[in-house]
Formats: sequence, C-alpha cells, structure tokens
Amino acid sequence: QVQLVESGGGLVQPGGSLRLSCVATEVIKSVNGWGWYRQAPGKQRELVASITPSEVTNYADSVKGRFTISRDNAKNTVYLQMNSLKFKVTAIFYCNLLFSPLPWGQGTQVPVSS
Repeated sequence: QVQLVESGGGLVQPGGSLRLSCVATEVIKSVNGWGWYRQAPGKQRELVASITPSEVTNYADSVKGRFTISRDNAKNTVYLQMNSLKFKVTAIFYCNLLFSPLPWGQGTQVPVSS
C-alpha cells in the first residue's frame, strides 16, 4: 500500500522559512493533484495549498504570498516552501492527493499562526 512520508518541520526563527517534503513510497501518476493540509490542535484539518496535474496552484488566504507548493513527479515528491512564518500555535502538516486520498501519513510538525 502506498505510504506518504512528510518531513521538514521543526523549530525556526520568527519570520524564517521551512521547506516541507512529502514522498510517496510508490509511483503516483502525474494526473493526480496534490494538497498540503494543516491541522492545529483541536481544529479540523484544512487545505492550505494545492497543485493540479498542470501545475496550477491555489492557496488559502492565510498563507497566500508566503507559501509555495511544487511537485517533482520523477521523485514522487511534493514540496511546500513556507516563508515569513508566524508563531502562535503548532500545527501538523500533511500531504495527500486532492481526489481519492491515500491513507494519511504521520505528518510533520510546524509552529504556525492560527
């Protein structure tokens, strides 16, 4: 079964940057769209960035202009570049397909604004 492995989270200075990575353990067809999701304590998981097969990107208003999603189909990897990070609460970031989601990975923890 395909597994999703997120990494790249951790401590960073206010205003700093992090780059998250998500690797699928098996080949994912490039026709799939991907999303990065954020879940803060006590809140539902929310979609913050997405990328379509044609690499059209969309972002939640709260991260627009600061986050950038990208993909490398050859490496079965999706990235989330996060700049100008704000600290208020810690959230866990997950990746998954936009449609027909795979089993969720463990996620990677990042301090972000709520």
